[in-house]
Amino acid sequence: MVANVQQHNRQAWSVLIVSTWAFMVCFMVWMMFAVIGIPIKKTLGLNATEFGLLTAMPVLSGSLIRVPLGIWTDRYGGRIVFAAIMAVTVIPIWMLSYATQYWQYLTIGLFIGLAGGSFSVGTPYVARWFPKERQGLAMGIFGAGNAGAAVNKFLAPALVVTFGWTMVPHVYAAVMLGTVILFWVFSHHDKSHVVQGQTRFMDQLKALRDPGVLKYSQYYSIVFGGYVALALWMVQYYVGEYKLSLPVAALLAAAFSLPGGVLRAVGGWLSDKFGAHSVTWWVLWVSWVALFLLSYPQTQLTVQTTGGPTTFHIGPNVYAFTALMFILGIAFAFGKASVFKYIADDYPANIGTVSGIVGLAGGMGGFLLPILFGVLLDLTGIRSSAFMLMYGVVSVSLVWMFFTEVRRTDVFKPASVTRGQPAAIQPH
Repeated sequence: MVANVQQHNRQAWSVLIVSTWAFMVCFMVWMMFAVIGIPIKKTLGLNATEFGLLTAMPVLSGSLIRVPLGIWTDRYGGRIVFAAIMAVTVIPIWMLSYATQYWQYLTIGLFIGLAGGSFSVGTPYVARWFPKERQGLAMGIFGAGNAGAAVNKFLAPALVVTFGWTMVPHVYAAVMLGTVILFWVFSHHDKSHVVQGQTRFMDQLKALRDPGVLKYSQYYSIVFGGYVALALWMVQYYVGEYKLSLPVAALLAAAFSLPGGVLRAVGGWLSDKFGAHSVTWWVLWVSWVALFLLSYPQTQLTVQTTGGPTTFHIGPNVYAFTALMFILGIAFAFGKASVFKYIADDYPANIGTVSGIVGLAGGMGGFLLPILFGVLLDLTGIRSSAFMLMYGVVSVSLVWMFFTEVRRTDVFKPASVTRGQPAAIQPH
């Protein structure tokens, strides 16, 4: 008995480690256009809206595939689904370097984006290997693979400067192929984790009728969708707003992407200790304040004084801006973990399905926001309009959370007291 428990623990940690690595590589590939999109934009002469659509195409396919991937993970197990989704992206990644027209980049980007669906596979796959009281931490560690966005900002600029942007897809395709092999060797399958029965696709999607699922989808569209959108947008923001070189811009943008990924494990631990509700509530407030400050555009203010007109410059410099983005990245990291702690607590029998739906909502946020950033920039000419939009979205979520949760709950009390969420959806 003891030997079986020890073997299960070893397998659980092996699954967690190799899945986290695989997710980091998938996220690195998913965010590829954040860097290589800049030379592509220059070559094709794209405006801000067209650039936003280019960066968002991988996010679209990676989001739409999340619901079926979550369902297939429940039905067939995470090992085979995770390996398959990585394998099918290798050739499209390689082919990207041979594209020459805008529609070709968009089309190939859709296939590359399948890598982004790996989150809906890995989350239930990892969670089921751990007891409930450690699932928040386990999912937080796995979710730290979001740091692939920061890895992309370190690796891709170096390749672009040294070899040209077309080298990036070649290197990433090789890394993805090696990851598929590594994952298959060190991952495991447990038949008890597979949801039994012939559950129909449409039956699983009935989770969309649950108000708790819709609410968590709204939260995740901010903490994950906003994270993805800003991770894609920030490099070109630094280049345009502060006139930085590509390597320096990517390095500073990593100050948001890196904590937004690696600190997710801390968010999982906090969610286990204090409850998903308390963590999410404070995440939204911190995000609201940071986005308010980031929204202020660079402004020259002239005041008529007794000594004549006096001009003041108002707006964050590059150092203040980076510090605020760092704080926002930490908040989003904690929020991404707390939302999935909600799911593990409230829907234990349908983790794959519900995480797929919530992940879809987050991914769609990551798809729509860069496009809207570009539209607002083209219409207003104000780069900080991207943060104005996100400030409004967070404000709506704060109001929603207050009326549905906070009025009934003390956010300062431990997790054992703050629970009181919707009942789990029972398997059909």
